[in-house]
Amino acid sequence: MGKDAIDAQTECDLSRSERRSVSWFDALKAYFERRVLVLLLLGFSAGLPFLLVFSTLSAWLRDGDVSRSTIGFFSWIGITYSIKVFWAPVVDRVALPGLNRLFGQRRSWMLIAQMGIACGLLGMALSGIHLSEVNQMDHTVTMLALFALLVAFSSATQDIAIDAYRIEVAEAERQGVMSAAYIFGYRVALLVAGAGAFYMAHFFNWSTAYLLMTVLVGVGVLGVLIAPNVQRKDGDAIDESLAEVEWVTREVQSYPFWFRTLARWFTFAVVCPFTDFVRRYGMWAVYLLLVVGIYRISDITMGVMANPFYIDMGFSKSEIASVTKIFGFFLTIAGSAVGGLIVVKYGLLRPLLLGAGLVAITNLLFAVLAGMNEPTLTMLAVVISADNFSGGLANVAFIAFLSSLTSRSFTATQYALFSSLMTLPGKFIGGYSGVLVDWHGYEWFFIYASVIGVPAFLIIFWLLKKRPDLDKDSRT
Repeated sequence: MGKDAIDAQTECDLSRSERRSVSWFDALKAYFERRVLVLLLLGFSAGLPFLLVFSTLSAWLRDGDVSRSTIGFFSWIGITYSIKVFWAPVVDRVALPGLNRLFGQRRSWMLIAQMGIACGLLGMALSGIHLSEVNQMDHTVTMLALFALLVAFSSATQDIAIDAYRIEVAEAERQGVMSAAYIFGYRVALLVAGAGAFYMAHFFNWSTAYLLMTVLVGVGVLGVLIAPNVQRKDGDAIDESLAEVEWVTREVQSYPFWFRTLARWFTFAVVCPFTDFVRRYGMWAVYLLLVVGIYRISDITMGVMANPFYIDMGFSKSEIASVTKIFGFFLTIAGSAVGGLIVVKYGLLRPLLLGAGLVAITNLLFAVLAGMNEPTLTMLAVVISADNFSGGLANVAFIAFLSSLTSRSFTATQYALFSSLMTLPGKFIGGYSGVLVDWHGYEWFFIYASVIGVPAFLIIFWLLKKRPDLDKDSRT
């Protein structure tokens, strides 16, 4: 083991010792800090739009007699989350005129994004009123798609701003409680946008449900208004010492001032996060990015057809809400808790491997349910229990793994890259999920969704043998 590795291990051991010296009472008090409570509201704001343009929207469309093939293509709207890395450097570096003076750079971007989310949800609610009218079907579906795209784009932009704010507003020892508050708020929002929307649709209609969701965007606005501001540090300015920036500065020194400034900014904000990652991992960066890209293919592909599957199996909207949303919520939290424990106990790769295996296996349980002549609510509960528990475990392990890959110099942009890449393949393949169901039925579709999760399992197993040091946090 080299000197740098020994120093890093010593620092890690000291950090753990310091954490153990903090009393449980002091740790508990951290959850009541203003910035932590704000992250609870911002987490809710981040989680609210996601299902409303994904699985909840799929259920609305299927309930309105929209074809499964069309529903599958609607999942491509979610690709917006997967390509947010393209505008992440702008959100990360550009201050909005006027709003920046009042709210600061991060909060002003959050506020603009929330306005976009509210407008999109309102548009979906109003245009969706005519979904059941046959002569208005095509026009309504088109309008729903356009407004859903606005919601997805604004939501992805908000995610970038919140991630950056969370990192910058608190010191390292507070990031744990900050993340915990964010995740809890996010999960509550998923429950509201999932089970809550289903209940509202059951007792009223889908348009009314989306109108209520529009009002709930105000929770995030409140979070922005009461959030403490973040002052950007000097280190956030363009670092002229980086080799890439130095090279560009030399090459464009004869150009006009505005061009030189723009070239240096673009190099630092867009190019350096990528070159930094490759510099740290070399050729191993290819395999790591491959894991990031394919790890969630299985569950994302399956998720597109989940709600249409429940409806086609004959379950009522209230049964779907009770079992898959409320009951599933607690199983996801339990899986997340167990995932956090085993990451602490066994490092990063082993839990990552376990999560990949469990997600692939639980998709086979859906195939079993699809093959039953008379699906029961009990069997649905069993399948949902296994699926949500394994999904919660896998998600925690995956987030921990992604966090370990980022550099502290480019956390926001690199995390946007990883979070974009982790959903892009699954979203693209998921677009054809409705076609596969129409061709071969649900049973074979879920078997297919299980099989495409095997490559991720095999690559992680190989990395565990070849690069066991990846079990450690390698951030610099």
